[in-house]
Amino acid sequence: MLSALGYVGVSDVVDVIATSVLIYYVLLLIRGTRAVQILIGILVLVALLGVATLLHLNLLGSILRLLLVGAAVTIPILFQPELRRALEQIGRGGPFRFERAQSESGRTEDRAIGLIARTAFALGRVRRGALIVIEQQSGLKEYCESGTMLRANISEELLLTIFAPESPLHDGAVIIHGERIEAAACFLPLSEQARAGSRIGTRHRAALGLTEQTDAVVIVVSEQTGAITIARAGLLSRPVDEEQRLVKMLLAVTRPPRERRRRGDVIAQLRERLKSQRGEPASRVS
Repeated sequence: MLSALGYVGVSDVVDVIATSVLIYYVLLLIRGTRAVQILIGILVLVALLGVATLLHLNLLGSILRLLLVGAAVTIPILFQPELRRALEQIGRGGPFRFERAQSESGRTEDRAIGLIARTAFALGRVRRGALIVIEQQSGLKEYCESGTMLRANISEELLLTIFAPESPLHDGAVIIHGERIEAAACFLPLSEQARAGSRIGTRHRAALGLTEQTDAVVIVVSEQTGAITIARAGLLSRPVDEEQRLVKMLLAVTRPPRERRRRGDVIAQLRERLKSQRGEPASRVS
């Protein structure tokens, strides 16, 4: 036992921990997607290949090896949505990023949330279908270019005009960045998930499709029922029946999580407090 432990170094322990963390986050990325079933199928083929090799079943083993080679070639095609989402998350910092803490009323986007919620309920009362996209860290330029560029300041009147039945811009999505409407009549990718079947309409499938590929938040107003739902991370919420509840939900899903305080940030805050106690104006610590 001791002799075996003599061959295990610090680098080996770090290697095992890093590999475990990588596998854990890969499983988090594919959780709830069709990639899970595909991965299970590949693991079954690998298990069968192991059994065939153990029992010296040469013909079966050769066939299974060919199947695994073919699966390895087609994995980038089959996992294209999942790979795109994973690379985007890595580009945004992924699960390892530290978000900056922000004040409860300091973001300019917060002032637009109430306006968006009020507009959504106004559209729901008259049963006008609508797709309102709130852009976050993932860039949506390619989807903006599929519609009509506006770059206009957001207002309830403008949103209601865009989604009016006689408007040439009503058939599509509105993309909002901060307090500006970037584009209208935008085309969104439809979800290919099995759960996005015939039970939901095209608007809801488009909302799910965009949120599967980006970190955007989409408000959907149903034309048939006037129900208002939120799509985020490839999931659709239950219908929201109160305007204030919609505001709270949108604030919750668009605000970044509070920053885990690091030593440098704590020291900076202590300095600011000391300045305040000496009568100097304290600046906001970001």
